[in-house]
Amino acid sequence: MKVNEWYCIISAKPLHYDSFKTQTFHAVNKNNKNKSKIHQKKSPSRALFAVGIMILAAALLYLSGAQQWLSPSPVKAVQASSVAPAPPTKQYEPEEKWLQRAYAIDKLYHLVYTAGWEGANGAIGDAYLFAATHDSSLLYFHTVEHDIRLIFNGTWVDDRAWACLAEMYWWNFTGRKNRALVDDAEQRYLEARNQGRLSNHEGFWSWYNYPPNARVNEPIITNSNMNQMVSVACWLYEATGDKRFLNDALLVWNGDGRLPGIEQTLYRGDGVWKGKPGRAAFGKQLPWNGTEYCSIGASLYRVTHDPKYKAIVVATAERIMNPANGWVDPHDYFQIHMDGNGAFVHFLMDAYEIAPDELKDIPAKVEKMLEHVWTNHHGKATVTLHRLSDDGIRNGWNPNGGEDGYGVDEVGTVHAQSQAVRAFGVFAYFFNKDHFSEKFSSSKN
Repeated sequence: MKVNEWYCIISAKPLHYDSFKTQTFHAVNKNNKNKSKIHQKKSPSRALFAVGIMILAAALLYLSGAQQWLSPSPVKAVQASSVAPAPPTKQYEPEEKWLQRAYAIDKLYHLVYTAGWEGANGAIGDAYLFAATHDSSLLYFHTVEHDIRLIFNGTWVDDRAWACLAEMYWWNFTGRKNRALVDDAEQRYLEARNQGRLSNHEGFWSWYNYPPNARVNEPIITNSNMNQMVSVACWLYEATGDKRFLNDALLVWNGDGRLPGIEQTLYRGDGVWKGKPGRAAFGKQLPWNGTEYCSIGASLYRVTHDPKYKAIVVATAERIMNPANGWVDPHDYFQIHMDGNGAFVHFLMDAYEIAPDELKDIPAKVEKMLEHVWTNHHGKATVTLHRLSDDGIRNGWNPNGGEDGYGVDEVGTVHAQSQAVRAFGVFAYFFNKDHFSEKFSSSKN
């Protein structure tokens, strides 16, 4: 079956199992963002008793003719047999250098994949790889083997933002026909909004990790990670035409006339953003020093065509990628201070996509950044950036370590590898598009 024949075949919407998406689930999930949470563990005796009850119940169900209770649901059975296509029989083998590197990283990502916010970042990278190659094995991985609609929402609102974005990028790059992906992202978004996570809790409009009145044993914060929901809202407006989503996005950026949004609160002009300091994962309002608002501003520009957003995006990208301002290395342009480099690369390329003439130097700078990672800082790094044995990539890209962030020193874990797939996948997509590749200073091979 040709890949363009099965963009939309998975139309039945699976259950989200929201009752399982609790902090108890994340206590046993080693990918939990807040590793300091304390949860009570069950005793061995109680666990054995529970197992015994389950076995007894299964036996009684079988004897009473209710075996079907122990089988997959009819919807999932249909998806797995008559509806879902067979896996591709021939492996895609890229010839271009950056595609080869992205696929090498992707192999380990697929092995360590988990259905959470970390895995969602790699799903975004794979969507871009699919757009560049039309490799049906990538589509099969994220719609059949690991249906992206089953990614857990997690606890913080940015967890579900990455999941929503993964769904919307796959919707976009597969012909904008798979309505099930849009419906799932919309459900995730509206659930968070109805919980009150879009709020003016601190005197300006923003998304928060939890509702402001939530009873949780950790800080209730807002930062640019949470506001990735603005990009989600723009995608949903584009997919549905429902102006509620656009109004939400504009509210967060511009405020309501009485209370400001993030532009008036955080933006100082000339590409300068100023927010609350702190650890990157626990309170810092601008972990990437404002670069993250390049993606959000680009999304708003895409749906409104208002030049204000483009101007802010261009100024921000120019400032952040000017080594004189201290955020990137003067030769290889990697982030000196922060992890999350897959998102960082994506933010920059989103800026470039809406302003290729104004930001024509961005692709070449990103290329140097990724070359620095692949070569372990040209063989001089004191920490492992690229593990040659399995193409594992480190989550922080400073060759001497010392960055701020989450899991900076991890190499090849789902968090680090997913970010790497996002960086290399997004870059390879732009590098191999004829419209963009001609603007690169280096040759394609």
